Amino acid sequence: MRYLSHTPEDLSIMLQAVGVRDLDELFSTIPDDCKRENPLDLPEMTEWELNDHMAALAGRMVSGADYKVFAGAGSYHHYIPEVTRYLLSRSEFVTAYTPYQPEISQGTLQGIFEYQTLICRLLGMDVANASLYDGAMAVAEALLMAIRISRRKKTVAVSSLVNPYYRKVVETYFKPTEFHVVELPRREDGTTDLSGLDRIDDLAGVAIQSPNFFGCIEDLAAAGQAIHDQGAIFITCFSEPLAYGILKAPGALDADIVCGEGQSLGIPQSFGGPGVGIFAAKQQYVRNLPGRLVGQTVDADGKRGFVLTLSTREQHIRREKATSNICSNQSLCAMAAGMYMAALGGTGFRELAALNRDKAEYLKSALQDAGLEIPFAPATFNEFVVKFPDGFDQKWQALLQKKILAGIPLVCYYPELANHYLLCVTETRSKDDMDALVKEVQS
Repeated sequence: MRYLSHTPEDLSIMLQAVGVRDLDELFSTIPDDCKRENPLDLPEMTEWELNDHMAALAGRMVSGADYKVFAGAGSYHHYIPEVTRYLLSRSEFVTAYTPYQPEISQGTLQGIFEYQTLICRLLGMDVANASLYDGAMAVAEALLMAIRISRRKKTVAVSSLVNPYYRKVVETYFKPTEFHVVELPRREDGTTDLSGLDRIDDLAGVAIQSPNFFGCIEDLAAAGQAIHDQGAIFITCFSEPLAYGILKAPGALDADIVCGEGQSLGIPQSFGGPGVGIFAAKQQYVRNLPGRLVGQTVDADGKRGFVLTLSTREQHIRREKATSNICSNQSLCAMAAGMYMAALGGTGFRELAALNRDKAEYLKSALQDAGLEIPFAPATFNEFVVKFPDGFDQKWQALLQKKILAGIPLVCYYPELANHYLLCVTETRSKDDMDALVKEVQS
């Protein structure tokens, strides 16, 4: 659609309607130091010239499709079934807001209900909500929910191996409150150290990520026992839900709340977003869930129908009773995740998870055989940490020029881990891609 500017006559009519003389008066409430003093110096171009200029600007950015990318850290490249792309593009689902009106939104409401059902099956939980914005928000909301459940307690603990960006969002959530966040240290093997839990007073909940930021699989059964022994809520989170195609579901390990990022489930990376915040819990905590749920009911004629229920937010109930101020959800992204899981089915989901695990293990073994150190011993899923020799940062830059992204340096997140890189392998990386990486780091 082309841009058609307003004529002076159009502007005059609109300004008159709102009761101002000109545009300067319309924007008079904006402080002068926030206004631009001179007009933008834009060159005059034809539409064709503008298109060429925009294409040249776009060409200055690299495309992941042209690179061999071995990076994850919370955003993962997976193949998306074409049936998911097609169904998601249908106009019935592409809506900008939450489907409040059940009389005209049954298709979308049912789709989200199916998403909730599939999430509960994947994670082994009783109830899941209709999604939050992203995994970081889900973790922060889970910790607030733990405080609501405990009522009088004011401290929560978060593993230092939870995704650093998730921890930043938690910090932002909690900074203006009376509640406190304690960060749990990591052990030398790349898993969370829970030995100091008994020294934390007033503990409402503890968040552990598995697979954690290093890709290591945490002992959730032992963690849950230690956390429950302190009378706290056991929260598990994740950034790669595909792992639970082969790992035991957190619900089977007595997790109280399970949350994380669902971008891997049929949602493109899209330069960092959007994602979908997955959130599930035990049935006994359903009235403390943030966001909203889609429920199944029957109408006056006894026919099955779907409605929003337990919408415990400020728009619907008194502010002091609200469990969240979330004003919308990621309906379309939740639909994508539901379609993706349904398209794969249980068997396909397990096979894809196993393929991711196997490919990562192949690269890990090949790098070890090449003489590189794998510093953390626990089992991993599709990510793992490699310690490279001093000076590898220059080789890393050289590989980037060859269109190989050899993982993510961890030193910016963990200063003590110089020369440590987080590598990721999904089903999108071939054996030739991995062999090429190993050959390059050996040269």
